[in-house]
Amino acid sequence: MPQASATQTIAAAVKEARRSQGLDQTSLALVADVGVRTLHRIEHGEPTVRLDRVLAVLDALGLEVDIRPRAR
Repeated sequence: MPQASATQTIAAAVKEARRSQGLDQTSLALVADVGVRTLHRIEHGEPTVRLDRVLAVLDALGLEVDIRPRAR
């Protein structure tokens, strides 16, 4: 089974965290200071979203990025 891309992994994590915290997209966008359209693009794994916007959403959700070498 192929491994999920980084954008797909982030998309799933953001959507799951948002829902588990009882937030709709509009509420999270306000807290993260990003547009609703940007949040929608993040949650759908679009690879061209600006990194600063992704990091703002992750921060608003209490999530962090962990960078490590890929498993081979």
